Amino acid sequence: MSDIPFTLDQLRILKAIAAEGSFKRAADSLYVSQPAVSLQVQNLEKQLDVPLFDRGGRRAQLTEAGHLLLKYGEKILSLCQETCRAIEDLQNLQGGTLIVGASQTTGTYLLPRMIGEFRQRYPDVAVQLHVHSTRRTCWSVSNGQIDLAIIGGEVPTELQETLDISSYAEDELALILAPSHRLASQSTIEKGDLYELQFVALDSQSTIRKVIDRVLTRCGIETNRLKIEMELNSIEAIKNAVQANLGAAFVSVSAIEKELQINLLHRANIEGVSVCRTLSVILNPNRYRSKAAEAFRTEILPAFATQGKVGLAPTAGEESSAPNTPTVSPS
Repeated sequence: MSDIPFTLDQLRILKAIAAEGSFKRAADSLYVSQPAVSLQVQNLEKQLDVPLFDRGGRRAQLTEAGHLLLKYGEKILSLCQETCRAIEDLQNLQGGTLIVGASQTTGTYLLPRMIGEFRQRYPDVAVQLHVHSTRRTCWSVSNGQIDLAIIGGEVPTELQETLDISSYAEDELALILAPSHRLASQSTIEKGDLYELQFVALDSQSTIRKVIDRVLTRCGIETNRLKIEMELNSIEAIKNAVQANLGAAFVSVSAIEKELQINLLHRANIEGVSVCRTLSVILNPNRYRSKAAEAFRTEILPAFATQGKVGLAPTAGEESSAPNTPTVSPS
């Protein structure tokens, strides 16, 4: 066996086949022919003297050796990408790429505004936004696939010692009603009113749903008494359902700014209750931090956190204040 019995192209092909589940789809994703992919795999297996795929089934399944090579191959490819980006960084933000991650709600409603502000300042830097679950986002930061991320859930226990985790801002979760709802005319509602409402909610296993239930419980509200009439899998679907007066819901304030401004939704205040979750910024301290990532962290993030709460970027001439350390607690 030679010192390095594989090439980077062969590792890319191996990764593509594992991801796509077939040689043909892998070839299509790499814009090469299927015979070329098959030949590269055959050469790789010959060089390593071990089979990498079990060809008995309809789907290309990795052997134990294939899984092992894929595990290290992904690390090698990630390090190669990191090297290229470090070299690009020498151009002092005149090029290169920034990869930002976020959990679902934050990535959908907050990050696009942040990226827009960043692009105005650094138009030559390409920006990618990866929106996934908190857990998957954390692992992507750990593996070096994402430069930094903003998450609303808890970092997996096994990553808490390896990632740099810092509190960023509070994301307030508001109770929303249709403007025509009978309680929309009241300035505040009582805790007891919640038990009379019909709710539209995310799936019970979602991060935001768990945060809401936990905070409401701390406020003395029995969440098992809340009437969940409908479960939906997206914030947009929930907002539309509330607008149609199908029920009430708790959603992030950042997701309803436009609807509140044009009176499509009504925000109801609950006496004695404030529902907030902590947003955190996560980084991998053992990975190279590009100038683009550092500029996003030091210039953009503070502009969207005023007095510890997430908000719109300040207008020209206003000072952006550094975020306070928020907590998730009842008022």
